[in-house]
Amino acid sequence: MTDNNKNRVELINLEFYAYHGCFSEEKVIGNHFRVSFSAETDVETPGKSDKLEDALNYQELYNMIKGEMAVPSNLLENVAYRILNRAGELFPSIAQAEVVISKINPPLGGKAECSRVVSSRKYN
Repeated sequence: MTDNNKNRVELINLEFYAYHGCFSEEKVIGNHFRVSFSAETDVETPGKSDKLEDALNYQELYNMIKGEMAVPSNLLENVAYRILNRAGELFPSIAQAEVVISKINPPLGGKAECSRVVSSRKYN
């Protein structure tokens, strides 16, 4: 991948039911979450070869995110941190990644569509 090209693979609005939050009710009742993940990676090689082994495998990426969402955390920041760490460990083709985690209808005492954490990381 050349430095001038910014090619990405994205998974958008993955839906999970999980138990993230600081309140005891959140740890017992759980909540709905949406996760979007964007990875800067080589898409030219798999574009030419049309071979899955040359590409960032969406199914493996989804399974990794699903696994991290299943581990309860107090903070969405912790979940985002873990997802970005695992992405760097499991997928060496990723040069940079961003994860967006939204908690749907968070318990704020008023109406809110979601609370959201956005985190990104560059890999060497």
